[in-house]
Amino acid sequence: MEFICELENVSKNYHTMTSETEAVKEVSIQIRKGEILAIVGPSGCGKSTILSIIAGFEKPSNGIVKIDSKNIGYMFQKDQLYEWRSILKNCLLGLEIKKKINKKSIEKVRGMLSKYGLEKFENYYPKQLSGGMRQRAALARTLAIEPDLLLLDEPFSALDYQTRLSVGNDVGEILRKEKITTVLVTHDIPEAVSISDRVIVLTGRPAKIKKEFEINFDTDENERTPINCRNNYKFGEYFREIWKELDIVE
Repeated sequence: MEFICELENVSKNYHTMTSETEAVKEVSIQIRKGEILAIVGPSGCGKSTILSIIAGFEKPSNGIVKIDSKNIGYMFQKDQLYEWRSILKNCLLGLEIKKKINKKSIEKVRGMLSKYGLEKFENYYPKQLSGGMRQRAALARTLAIEPDLLLLDEPFSALDYQTRLSVGNDVGEILRKEKITTVLVTHDIPEAVSISDRVIVLTGRPAKIKKEFEINFDTDENERTPINCRNNYKFGEYFREIWKELDIVE
């Protein structure tokens, strides 16, 4: 089995002048190429810290991080769109930084905007779009650089419930169809179960792996959309099992 990223006994401690906080403790994760992995855990347990370590934003205090890619996409909780740039120019930002702007790349991004229902809004500005549309634009910007590994840090948390369901379904379909290796950090169990191939449950801080769940809905891959998964008879079983692990967290 091919792994795109491996964490081996990774720990992270934060130091101040007077104290030390242990955020992550001896976490080992192997991320398979092409899978969608969700990480859930109590609020403040260290989920985002693990994502930051994978991204290279932070260095672990102990342990080893192996990543078979230098092209990593990161999508934050907020869309981080620049209000003074049009939607098209926002989506071209990553390519602009990498100096890969050309006619072909611009047309590709326009194609992505069309695929995500934004073809009529490429010359609009972020403030003119709804929260769901902004989040789709943020995804297009992130995927425009063709990342080998995509990191999502609670990307739908700022959306209202109905929009969250809609955007989550769209994003889940896109990731699965394009076979993009993804790590999704979320506190939403239904979101984790419906989108991912595997769910890792963390303990309270310091974050340790409590349990892993392989998610299999016994359905055709073409029909495995988040909405269909939520309607599958196995969905409730996975939800209850994961909730039980979170409910008795150490």
